[in-house]
Amino acid sequence: MFAPSNYLDLGHTQHGILFPAGEPVWTALTRIESYLEFRLRREILAVVPQGVFIGEDVFIDEGTTLEPGAVIRGPAWIGKNCVIRAGCYIRENVVVGNGCVLGNSCEFKNSVIFDNAEVPHYNYVGDSILGYKAHLGAGVILSNVRLDRGEVRVDDGKKSHATGLKKFGAVIGDYAEIGCNSVINPGSIIGRRSIVYPLTSFSGVLPAESLLKTRQQHMVVPRT
Repeated sequence: MFAPSNYLDLGHTQHGILFPAGEPVWTALTRIESYLEFRLRREILAVVPQGVFIGEDVFIDEGTTLEPGAVIRGPAWIGKNCVIRAGCYIRENVVVGNGCVLGNSCEFKNSVIFDNAEVPHYNYVGDSILGYKAHLGAGVILSNVRLDRGEVRVDDGKKSHATGLKKFGAVIGDYAEIGCNSVINPGSIIGRRSIVYPLTSFSGVLPAESLLKTRQQHMVVPRT
C-alpha cells in the first residue's frame, strides 16, 4: 500500500536508491544521512554571490541560482537549475532535485525533494518527501514531531501503521498542491495530483486525485 511507486515517479530523481521496492516510502528518511556520507561529491558548480553561506559537505550543480542571505549548512545535494532564494535555510541531510524552487524564509532538514518541486514562501519541510512538481503554498508547514514526542504512525482510516520514527513529517505525492497556511501533521501522506485547500490541518492518508476542502463559517456583526 505504501510502496514508493504509488506516490512518486522515481524517474524524476537522481536518488532513487533511497526508495527500494518492497519497503514503505517513508523508510527513505532513514537512509539520507548515510547516502550523503558515502555518495556526496563536495563541489560547487554554481555562481556563489557575496552573502551566501555554504558548509563543507555540499554539492550544488550547474545552473542553480543562489541569492544573498541563503544558508546551506549541509550535508546537502542540490541539483541543476534550482533557485535558492534569500533567507532559505537548508540544514542537514537534504537532497534536492533539478529545477526546484526553495524560497525565502523556508527551512529544510532531512528531506528529499524531487525534480521541479516548488517550496517558495515561509515553509517548513522537516523529515519529509516532496514528489515531482509538488507545490507548497505560502506558509505551509510539514510538521514532523508529535506533541507527545512519541512514535509517528500513519493512519489510513482503517489501521494505524507503525513507522519506527520519532520524526516524520509528510510524503507529498507527484503534482500535489497544498494550499496556503495549511499544516500537514506528522505521518501524513498526500496522494498524487491531490489538492488541499488553504488553512487546512490534516492528518492521515489522502488518496490520489482527491480534493480536500476546508470550509470556514463566518459571522458578520455590527461593531459596537
